[in-house]
Amino acid sequence: MVFSAFHTLHGIEMRKHRLNLSVQKAHLAICRLSPEAQIPDWASNKADFTSITRTNEELSIICPESYTPPTAKQESGYRLIKVAGPLDFSLTGILASLASPLAKAGISIIAISTFDTDYLIVKEDKLEEAIKALRLAGHSLFGVSENGGKRDAD
Repeated sequence: MVFSAFHTLHGIEMRKHRLNLSVQKAHLAICRLSPEAQIPDWASNKADFTSITRTNEELSIICPESYTPPTAKQESGYRLIKVAGPLDFSLTGILASLASPLAKAGISIIAISTFDTDYLIVKEDKLEEAIKALRLAGHSLFGVSENGGKRDAD
């Protein structure tokens, strides 16, 4: 569910979204392969989250760390924050309402949009700071404890 309020920025009325977010349990890695590489078997998994993007410069795969081989060029130690969806395609400012407070807090993100919703990927060592910044911005955020039990992400 998306709740909206309005505020004015430089004379322009802006919508401020209040979103329901959840921290997903997976620990992710971001891998880079050559643009002509085939999608490897380890990326064709049944994980809760995998993103595969091909450009003319690279094949990028984001998936659970446990699926990636040690020989893959990768950055690990990421966590996933999911926006409760589905989101209507006509909504504007969803990512801005998330990215802005995180940028102000000095937290780098990777944003991924799917047909139904949006996801933010943050470094694990910045997760608690990200949760705090998102809550201060008015978002509701729930997490998953390390043992898999649901808990509020305070």
